[in-house]
Amino acid sequence: MSLPLLALAMAAFGIGTTELVIMGLLTDVANNLSVSVPAAGMLISGYAMGVVVGGPILALITSRWQRKRTLILLMSIFLIGNIACAISESYTQLMIARVITALSHGAFFGIASVTAAGMVPPEKRGQAIAMVFAGLTIANVLGVPMGTAIGQALGWRMAFWGVALLGVVALVGLWRWMPSRLPLSKGSMLSEFVVLKQPQVSIGLGMSVLASTAMFITLAYFTPILEKFTGVHGVGITLMFLLYGVGMTIGSWLGGKLGSHPLVPTLIKLMIANFIVLLVLTFCLHSIWTMVPAVILWGAITFSPNPLFQLLVVDRAADAPNLASTLNQSAFNLGNALGAWLGGVVISVGVREDFLPLASLAIMAILFVVALASRRLFADVTDIAPAEEAPAPPPADIPIAVDNGVVRNAHKGEHPSDLEQSAPADMTFDPKTLIAMLRGPQIAANADTIDDDASSPDQGSGEPRHNSEEHDDKGDDER
Repeated sequence: MSLPLLALAMAAFGIGTTELVIMGLLTDVANNLSVSVPAAGMLISGYAMGVVVGGPILALITSRWQRKRTLILLMSIFLIGNIACAISESYTQLMIARVITALSHGAFFGIASVTAAGMVPPEKRGQAIAMVFAGLTIANVLGVPMGTAIGQALGWRMAFWGVALLGVVALVGLWRWMPSRLPLSKGSMLSEFVVLKQPQVSIGLGMSVLASTAMFITLAYFTPILEKFTGVHGVGITLMFLLYGVGMTIGSWLGGKLGSHPLVPTLIKLMIANFIVLLVLTFCLHSIWTMVPAVILWGAITFSPNPLFQLLVVDRAADAPNLASTLNQSAFNLGNALGAWLGGVVISVGVREDFLPLASLAIMAILFVVALASRRLFADVTDIAPAEEAPAPPPADIPIAVDNGVVRNAHKGEHPSDLEQSAPADMTFDPKTLIAMLRGPQIAANADTIDDDASSPDQGSGEPRHNSEEHDDKGDDER
């Protein structure tokens, strides 16, 4: 295993753990700081909004910085934020500390994935990025339950001290193992904002926000639901979060597997499945025996549409990969913030927590309507010709293949059959890389368009390269 990739994976594990561990400690934090559970839920929203705002800003500021220095800076922010969380004596201090911690989240995953892709041969980029995001997946399956168990046994502050220790280990790993002379990013992110003018990109991001909102209305208050209505406490809550993490991993795999199918019709079917699961969850909350299988199913079905939303955005934002990577992180976390806030509003008006799945269902219904209304807008990406009609050869700008989760475009003048004969061996959907789709699948899927510094720096660029470290390379000038 590559030591630099291991350092990136450890950092991803710590970031993923600190984001969601607060959900398992919501009641403890509320009682200790003398605030209501909905107010404690806003700590989830605060972190998410820190990602939404901090990700694009830090990505812009550091876009031309040396990557090792940038990664160390971002992990330093993460470390300081978690220490601040651990020593917070009031709700306001904890909220500020959570926002500070979140500032590094979005930019780190964008830069880490690009860096991982640049340190390996082109044919191993998907594996390298999957290694980085394996840390995020393990955080959902193990980090959050372990942090919850530590917090419940030793106090919620100890959970943040534990995450801070992970940050120290990751920081040392980045300093010792990360190469110093990594290629710089190309281009300016400011020029990429024009991609937001495309309605497909804006609607795709909007659907990601709605899907995440529907999920977090219930997930943000999962601990009080389990305590009040399922009768689960202590270790039982930890195990429930473990089961949900397993379900999320299955959902990520399932969503990626469905990426080779017509996207919007597949999304509509998954939304119908979500309606059914949320209804089932509502009736299963009052028994531990029915809740165990329901939690796994809920995690799998709720999370499965996310990779498909990312595919919609990535395909349409192919000319702005850096910004697309950051905006997808921001969209998901904006949904986290809205979901936690809406769930708190529902509880504050007197609705019992066991009805929160129905509130999630209402948001999912809005998403269903948006998907139906936008089906024609994505027709050239997702629709298949009717069976009774002979499909004509697709134009050059219509995607006809899927490569590791990314819809690829045909070259002009080539027939699909020609592409099939000349396609590289890895132009198949590899389930092993689906682990990278948790929270940031678009980054792994778009790795070879985000950064080609490691293999062919000038390929696909209509402008000469302006790299101060290599401007005197005669070979580059001739090319």
